[in-house]
Amino acid sequence: MVMALAVIVILFEILTGGLLLRPLNITNLIMQNSYVLILAIGMMLVIITGHIDLSVGSVVAFVGATSAVMLTGWGLPVPVVVVLALLTGGLIGAWQGFWIAYVRIPAFIVTLAGMLVFRGATMIVLGGESIGPLPESLRALGSGYVPDVAGGEVHLLTLLLGVLASAALVASQVRIRARGLRYGLPVGSRNLFVAKCAALVVVVMVFAYVLAIHNGIPIVGLVLVALIVAFSFVMNSTTVGRRIYAVGGSEKAAMLSGVKTRRTTFWVFVNMGVLSALAGLVFMARLNAATPRAGTMFELDAIAAAFIGGASAAGGVGTVVGAVVGALVMGVMNNGMSLIGLGVDWQQAIKGLVLLAAVAFDIYNKNRVGTSGAARRRAAQRPVPPPGDGGSEPGAPPPAARATGSGRG
Repeated sequence: MVMALAVIVILFEILTGGLLLRPLNITNLIMQNSYVLILAIGMMLVIITGHIDLSVGSVVAFVGATSAVMLTGWGLPVPVVVVLALLTGGLIGAWQGFWIAYVRIPAFIVTLAGMLVFRGATMIVLGGESIGPLPESLRALGSGYVPDVAGGEVHLLTLLLGVLASAALVASQVRIRARGLRYGLPVGSRNLFVAKCAALVVVVMVFAYVLAIHNGIPIVGLVLVALIVAFSFVMNSTTVGRRIYAVGGSEKAAMLSGVKTRRTTFWVFVNMGVLSALAGLVFMARLNAATPRAGTMFELDAIAAAFIGGASAAGGVGTVVGAVVGALVMGVMNNGMSLIGLGVDWQQAIKGLVLLAAVAFDIYNKNRVGTSGAARRRAAQRPVPPPGDGGSEPGAPPPAARATGSGRG
């Protein structure tokens, strides 16, 4: 999907006459798709466990509505409202996780009910009207930029963050390669590895430079980087991540292995609620208002991003980086089609076909791998003829045995 994203970017860069990769448009891409990226990270974890969450769009709207009331009606300070909003999202996730994990009601039913309940609660809280404007300090979360350490035409802090990100990526690749060598796994040639690391550094630094010559990295972009790094570490290098994959691969096998499957599922939905609340704050800050229609179809965007990014409908498969790539694919397609003047009807149809193709490709790969694996197992089970009897049929007795048998007869 990284290669597919690169092809899509190049295609729309040509079709838009160079508008897609202009610094202003790249910044807009980050800000416009920030809430989808946040939701896609949480949705990937939910799908890995073998569940689905249809309520995230309504939770986004509800948390935004309650936060706007606390800010404009009650006069609470922004830090207190942010904490209360995240706690609200966590409680919503705990409520839904309880019914799914402990009462064993299917996640589709529970989150569908949550989608209706919290959409109605949003209407009640807002009274059918929008609430705004919001304080400047909160608006910065959705449309502000990280301040530079020194005033100038180029944002030096963004370049420094790019250097640090490049160093971290190279160190991560070196560690992965060293671990593969230690366990005797195929790691590829050294020249290919060096070329891959060099390409990563070039991409990151070019991206950082493009942002640096505009206004620098957006605040929500920094939040996204922190979330991607944190959740990637959790899923790849901690016991919690391994348990999540185990539950999605086979819940019964994970339970028999000692994994507390119900607790794992419960906390995955709590995490989804917290990230939905964060996405609600970001979306509200970008709009500078809380609206009754906020969050509409957000759940489908997040689900599509997860599946396009490599998640399996059967669970147990997927990565956080894959979810981010899937969300970027959707975001670049939306932005590119808007820049070339394609109608909303065509945009929706094309996005639906891309989602269908991604899931079909996933199923095709699973079937292909399963078929080849079965063929290898059958080949391994065939008896091997002894040396010097290359003309014998598989499973036939050696020549000496045949001669002895005929003599006895």
